[in-house]
Amino acid sequence: MASDKPALRQGRKSNNRMSTPRARRRMMVFVIELIIIIGMVGVLYYVVKHTETSAGEGPIYADMQNVAPSEIGISDVAINASGEGGAMEGYTNIALFGVDALSSKGSDLLKGYRSDTIMIASINNATGEIALVSVYRDTYLNLGNDSYNKCNAAYAKGGATQAVTMLNSNLDLNITNWVTVSYKAITTVVDELGGIMIYVNDDEIDHLNNYQIAVAQAMGIPEDEIVPVTEPGYQLLNGVQVSSYCRIRYTAGSDFKRTERQRNVMKAIMLRAQECDSQTLTNIFTDVLNYTYTSFDEKTFLNMVLNISDYRIVREGGFPEAEYIGGANLPAKGDCVIPMDLEQSVISLHRFLFEDENYTPSERVIEFSGVIEADTSAYVR
Repeated sequence: MASDKPALRQGRKSNNRMSTPRARRRMMVFVIELIIIIGMVGVLYYVVKHTETSAGEGPIYADMQNVAPSEIGISDVAINASGEGGAMEGYTNIALFGVDALSSKGSDLLKGYRSDTIMIASINNATGEIALVSVYRDTYLNLGNDSYNKCNAAYAKGGATQAVTMLNSNLDLNITNWVTVSYKAITTVVDELGGIMIYVNDDEIDHLNNYQIAVAQAMGIPEDEIVPVTEPGYQLLNGVQVSSYCRIRYTAGSDFKRTERQRNVMKAIMLRAQECDSQTLTNIFTDVLNYTYTSFDEKTFLNMVLNISDYRIVREGGFPEAEYIGGANLPAKGDCVIPMDLEQSVISLHRFLFEDENYTPSERVIEFSGVIEADTSAYVR
């Protein structure tokens, strides 16, 4: 008990000091600081909760300014070809991805879903001419991390940056920018354009209408508002119909035909957009950003949209080219499109995109070509 008394006396002495003006000022400063801290915690909590509840419901941009070319698979061959006097000088190459998530959440564009659509748009900056190539999603390639699989798995594993790395690594390209969209983005663009004209074949009608049910559910559109396509022919399609048209694969030509449909949609959207005034294009751009993930900053992206009349698609095709395609059911991978000779396929691609008759593949492409042949030769049918 005796040991407690000094502590009690010390406490009284401390309280006396607290009664001085200086002590009271210190206490007021402490209280004010405490209030500020509590306020900051409250703001932080609100931001975190707000981010959780609205994740992906606004524009998503990726900053690629400080990313070294080697980090996204750009080879020395591609760098040299993009320099002065090179075959790729004066071209802007953009990767276009459409993910297979039917959700309208923008966060689904980041990773975790395979890229149902993989396109390369190579723009001649001097003429505005675009060569558009679809990379078949089941093509067996290096994913950009020294593993091999269907190329659309790159996006699921590492998002757009890994998918871009996959394209650059396998194809000796210099791609630093991309645009990723969801079905919601396509639906929004088409509807705000007032629909687009598409030729629907007879064997596509049932599949198109069946896909509309899933797309409408994802968009929150009541089933009784779905408009069935009833006859073949060149006709005006709305957003849900177009998104469903893009998904069709169970007709003659399977996935090869589906990529053609996707390019048809791209061309039809461009043609319709070129008829719109700048205010309409700006409004569409603003609305669709909520369902887009891109490496372009907003100003650059909007400028490209507003100047869409300066561009035209003059060539289109698929990769690999038909003469280099094989098929194989690979263990743990499933049915894959096999580039029977990746080296020659990439030579053909550079001729198609850049009219380059003198392209020589990098050692890496030659290495990948050998690995693909070794992995698949026993299974190719």
